[in-house]
Amino acid sequence: MKKILLVEDDPFLIDIYQTKLENSGFEVEVAENGEKALELLKEKVFDSMLLDIVLPRIDGWKILEEIKKMKEEKKDLEKMKIIVWSNLGEKEDVKKALSLGVTSYLIKANFTPSEVVREIEKLLK
Repeated sequence: MKKILLVEDDPFLIDIYQTKLENSGFEVEVAENGEKALELLKEKVFDSMLLDIVLPRIDGWKILEEIKKMKEEKKDLEKMKIIVWSNLGEKEDVKKALSLGVTSYLIKANFTPSEVVREIEKLLK
């Protein structure tokens, strides 16, 4: 079973996406803030991460920078597919994310939960 780290602070979206992903056969861990996400990334191995950028405490940009540093010691992070899932849709945001090692950039308003799941499935094939 593929493991997904869902990094999102909105309880409504967590509920929808966790349920949708689990019903699609994924094992899901949730981090409601950046600190929790970094803790989980140090402790566990994930096949993919669905990452919001606007988060409490530590934002998604900082998480991406930390992952880049952590890859030296934790090689399994190299294989993890990172999907930014945010309402920040400016070209500069997308460019910045891709430069930080993101696999895919989805704008929340443009994708249904089913489409997000299909994107994850496609990336993990």
